[in-house]
This record gives sequence, C-alpha cells and structure tokens, in this order.
Amino acid sequence: MPNKPLEELEAMVGDSRVTAKAFRIEPGKVEEFARAITSDDPVFRDETAAAERGHDRVPAPLTYTQVARFPRYTPADVDGKGFDLGFQPEYVLHGEQAHEYERPIYVGDVLEGTTTLADVFQREGGRAGTMTFAVLETEYRTRDGDLVLTDRSTAIETQGAVDDGDGNGDGEAGEPTDDPAAETNGGAARTEPTAPSETTAEFERVHTVDDLAVGDAGPTVVVEDLERQHFVKYAGASGDFNPIHYDEPYATAAGNESVFGQGMFTAGLTSRVVTEWFDLADVASFGLRFQSRVFPGDTVVATGEVVEVDRDSGTVETALEARTTDGETLLTGTATADLE
Repeated sequence: MPNKPLEELEAMVGDSRVTAKAFRIEPGKVEEFARAITSDDPVFRDETAAAERGHDRVPAPLTYTQVARFPRYTPADVDGKGFDLGFQPEYVLHGEQAHEYERPIYVGDVLEGTTTLADVFQREGGRAGTMTFAVLETEYRTRDGDLVLTDRSTAIETQGAVDDGDGNGDGEAGEPTDDPAAETNGGAARTEPTAPSETTAEFERVHTVDDLAVGDAGPTVVVEDLERQHFVKYAGASGDFNPIHYDEPYATAAGNESVFGQGMFTAGLTSRVVTEWFDLADVASFGLRFQSRVFPGDTVVATGEVVEVDRDSGTVETALEARTTDGETLLTGTATADLE
C-alpha cells in the first residue's frame, strides 16, 4: 500500500508539472537506445538511410521518451515521475503504456515534458492484494510549443512481491482478473508453446492500405536467449536503473526468483514489429498492456496482425503480441498507422 492515503492521492488528480526540461535528442543516444532494443536498423544512426526513407533528420525509436528520465533532463525539484505518490519502488508494476504521435522525434529536437496525474484508484488484485493505480499523461513539446507526442503510463503498486499470475515489479502486469485459468499467465490463458521463428530480415514496409487486408501478418521479431546484460544495456540506454532488473540480491530480497527485464525493454523489442512494418512517419499510435515477465534465458517472439483497415481514411489498426517460446504472453498491444 502507498505511504499516503488514497484521499490524499485523489486530491492530486489534475495536477501538472514539468518533468523533462531541455530534453535534447542526441545522435549517439538514439543509436545506443536502438541497439539496446536489439534494432540494427540504419535509420536510427545514418543520415543517408534516414533521407532515403523520407526523413530530413535521423529519427528516434517509438519508445525513446523513456530516456527523459535521466537526471540531466529532470528539473531539480522533480523526483521520479514528478509526483510523490508514496509508492514503494520494489512493488511497483508497469501496467500499461501508450503513445500518440504527431510526428516522429528527431535528432536535434529539444523537448519539454509536462506530466499530469490523470487518475488514481484502487482495486483488489487477488494474490497481489490491494492494488493502487496511478495514470500519468505526459505531453512532449518543442521550444515553439508544438506537440510532438503524448505518453500515457499506468503505474501500479501492490502490497508485496507478485508472481507471474499478477505481474511483476516495475515490469509487466495485467489487470486483475477473476478467471482462474488466466491467473496462471498474467491475465492471459496459457497456450501450447510455439517454435521459434526467424526474424524477418527484409520485410517490405507497407505504404498504402491497398496492400493490406484484415488478417495480414506483419514482421516477426525474434530475440533469442536473453541475458542479464540485455537488461543492464537497456538500463544504461533508457535511464531505468531500478536495481530489481540487474541486482540479484535486491531482486530476490523483494520476493522475486531472480532479476527480470524491464517492461519497456519488452515494449522496445515489440516496437520493432511496427517500425519494420511501417514508416515511422506513418505511425500514429503505439500502446501496450503488460502481462508477464521476461527472464534471463528466455527467447522473445513479437508479432503483429492487421485487425482493421479503413480504406476511406487510410488508417490501419494492428494487434501486437510478445511471447516467450514457452508460451508465456509478455504483453499485448495495438498500433495504428495513417497510410495513403
């Protein structure tokens, strides 16, 4: 439970504050972040490759705003996400994450992030006990005040460490569920393991809805045999230094079987499905619901499928999923693209 009563947290709903200042998008950091999510796409490091794809500058990956958590971008009077919620960090879950894009973030941008506490509420979460939810919405704007993207994050504090039936500390968590079958798999019924697939090396990006139909599959991204260094590399690239992801004694003392990957690390892997399927400039939204943890030794398979095509507006909606080859659903999500 938070160190503050729910009534005190509810009184903060609607409050806003600047949480990222002079957030400069730097070329070396963009390349580092891309490599941390296992992307070797030259568009994230090479100006010529970016120009060939229609960009006047090198763009950043879809989840790059995680980098704004570094202290050099954080105002001196701001701690964490900007609000003192009284959450205990070792028992905080990342429930959902969503982005709405006005345009890609580009190298050379200098952004300011303003975060609003949009909602706070509590629910009973079975083995996780009482779960306190905080929904935070951050708008990133240029120095001229132009909105670039909106980032929405749901943080959940439980009463103690949880197992994969409930989610995980600062990683992934499904909504509380009354379905006993779903509780064995973080909110999703377990299915039979699937065999690994090869990463699609040269998936031709789609530019028009005329080339799409409901049921079409996107690229398959496979990241094999994850190691602890993947989580450490992502921590260094993103600024997510919660020791639960790299400090074994800390993780086990909090009740976990071992360290595990950041939820946004898995999100970054999954974002590769979208950016290998569509041009970055066409991506309108990317949202995820975290369900389970990824551990050292796991192989992650991320996939996407077209679920709706609006030929009048040129909009396509896709469903996303990341799983382990043992059949564990790590996250589900959606992405939309505005095409010709």
